[in-house]
Amino acid sequence: MARRREELAVSRVGLYIIRLNFPVYVCAKKMPSLPGPASHFIYFFAVSNGLIYNTPGSPNSSLPSQLPKAHHEHAIFSPASCQDTHAAMVSFKARRREPELVPPARPTPRETKALSDIDDQHALRYYETVIGFFRRCTDQNGAVDGPDNPAQAVRAALAEALVYYYPVAGRLREEAGGKLVVDCTAEGVAFVEADADVRLEDFGEPLLPPYPCVEELQCDAGDTRDIIGRPLLLMQLTRLKCGGFVAGFHMCHSIADGFGIIQLMMTVAELACGAEAPSILPVWQREILSTKHSPASITHPSPSYQPLLNSLDYESESDDVMLSTPLEEMVTDYFVFGPTEMKTLESHVRGHHLAHPATTFELLTAVMWRCRTIALGYKSGQPVRLMITMNARGRWNRHTLIPWGYYGNAHFSPIAELTVDELCRQPLVDTVELVRRTKLSVTKECMESMVETIASLRHRGLCADPARTYEVCDTKWIAAGNGLELGWAQFVGGGIPVAGDLTSKLGSDHMMCKNQDGEDATVVSMLLPRPAMERFRKELALWLNKQHEKHLMIQSAL
Repeated sequence: MARRREELAVSRVGLYIIRLNFPVYVCAKKMPSLPGPASHFIYFFAVSNGLIYNTPGSPNSSLPSQLPKAHHEHAIFSPASCQDTHAAMVSFKARRREPELVPPARPTPRETKALSDIDDQHALRYYETVIGFFRRCTDQNGAVDGPDNPAQAVRAALAEALVYYYPVAGRLREEAGGKLVVDCTAEGVAFVEADADVRLEDFGEPLLPPYPCVEELQCDAGDTRDIIGRPLLLMQLTRLKCGGFVAGFHMCHSIADGFGIIQLMMTVAELACGAEAPSILPVWQREILSTKHSPASITHPSPSYQPLLNSLDYESESDDVMLSTPLEEMVTDYFVFGPTEMKTLESHVRGHHLAHPATTFELLTAVMWRCRTIALGYKSGQPVRLMITMNARGRWNRHTLIPWGYYGNAHFSPIAELTVDELCRQPLVDTVELVRRTKLSVTKECMESMVETIASLRHRGLCADPARTYEVCDTKWIAAGNGLELGWAQFVGGGIPVAGDLTSKLGSDHMMCKNQDGEDATVVSMLLPRPAMERFRKELALWLNKQHEKHLMIQSAL
């Protein structure tokens, strides 16, 4: 436990606590020594669907970048015939060319740009890892459309995109006081061409995480915590035997959040298809999420934060198994919920009064928070928390407008808090309502206080992490949009792999997929200590009216 307290990092977000019949409180958080949530892949298409959720990573910078891998498995709520699909995953080695630097295609401004207070958090000083799978399109005669070498086409489009996103081609530098700035030097981003003797179908049908040999589909990022003076984007494009390809990215989280990453990738896709300019022009304007005061002048956080800050006891880490279990003793499971499973879960709230019908995200989050809490064996009177990280570009935010094209970090994380007894004894419908109220709780005043508090805590070098916190985000809109379509290649899946910075993979991610019947489904990740995962499966099986939790598991070949 001593090492965990050696280095405290300022959180990437302000945390808003909602407690039934209690006021709203806010705080920032210390990073645990085990994985935190990742900043996730696609958020763009959620704009038209109301709220957007965007989860940034929360690593503790005192940890080494290479940690032992957690075990990972599939938990598929579907007929046993699906087991054959995932039973034998492929093993392969990619043949990589030497990395090269790709600078902007034309001259760009040479200047220094400041980050926002949201960007400039120690918790975001790492490379986020994302992956995308693409199938080549064919014409009426079955011939492959598009360029002979997709890697060279994407490389050229990337160079053109960097003309517009020229800060990404620069390098981070730390000024006096530890504040980061971007020197726009046009040095370029790292790009690697690779080939693998494997086909898209070898990754499994349906295409679901964990992806086999995912490290072979990413270039070597080295120390994923070392972001100063290094390329801010590292990309590998791996050509497959079938003509398809896989794009793997390491993106510095201090520069962009998930929305920003996909906005850049959409620009690359548009330019690769022949567009003369991006349909969405990038906007920097990091000052809109920076405090107008000197951090030194904010001697204390907003008074509304104080009750929660007072409740954060560093000694409480020792009684949270999530913070004390070594990563090699953890397992990652992926749970797939199709229409049949959702209908079963909806039956538990049917007939109860809900102001609005429960969304898939609200219902799954409520059930999984409850099952996870029971599985981890927390004491009845202990507080447990649910954190939902949200993108400030969503329709919920009508009071602090984020410019169209803004690609910096713009995320806020409301938190709901209950005791274990309150959560596990109340009707499920009440938990669903609490999840909804939590999403809607962020006000203009909360956002302003959060920015000021993050700046203050970074200046003071101290923050705390509430134990017993379940972090979750909705990224299933990744599969809902056509923004990554290349015309000559179809995006068929992807997301956040269990690779790269493993200390950013603790939270649950809701991703869209197809189940074995070809139906739209949601896959949710979960990382827990192995004994807790066994209990979690049993609890979830009860909610789904399954006879035995073993029928839910499909173990991957990883």
